[in-house]
Amino acid sequence: MNSKVKDYLILFGVAGISITLDQWTKWWVRENVEFGGQWLPEWLNWLSPYARLVHWYNSGAAFGIFQNGNLVFTILAFVVIGAIVYYFPRVEDEGWVLKFAMGLQLGGAVGNLIDRLIMQKVTDFISVWNFPVFNIADASISVGVAVLLLDVWLKERAEKLRAASGEPSSEPINNTNQESVKEG
Repeated sequence: MNSKVKDYLILFGVAGISITLDQWTKWWVRENVEFGGQWLPEWLNWLSPYARLVHWYNSGAAFGIFQNGNLVFTILAFVVIGAIVYYFPRVEDEGWVLKFAMGLQLGGAVGNLIDRLIMQKVTDFISVWNFPVFNIADASISVGVAVLLLDVWLKERAEKLRAASGEPSSEPINNTNQESVKEG
């Protein structure tokens, strides 16, 4: 199988799992918890001061910021989705962590975009402590960004350690720059 096709299957597989879980949980909350209401299984009541499901809507960005920006965030979601799909094949084959992070981000963007297009608002339902109410799509985007940042930080740290120990860099050498140095 072509490696790019395989990579896209991974991207759309991770995104698909995120979208499916996000849409199913949002549907479940809309069907089973009245708007503004809270729910927690009885056997988990001890968690209620710290975590619970609530039925809430958000017309802004993740975690309730920038309310009433549905149109802006709909357009932004299309831009982000396009950028991920465009950039994805340019990721090195060894960049599986980045590919996984991009799948999470794609799934989160599409999950919330579906709500924005159908309902003009996003269903949020996860309430933890005093943190703003969020959903699976928000969590997918946030975890994807965190994984991406952690991967970049770990790679930069490894490169600095290699440089400090005198090991050769794993970065490819740009032959054009070397030729111009030789000529000069």
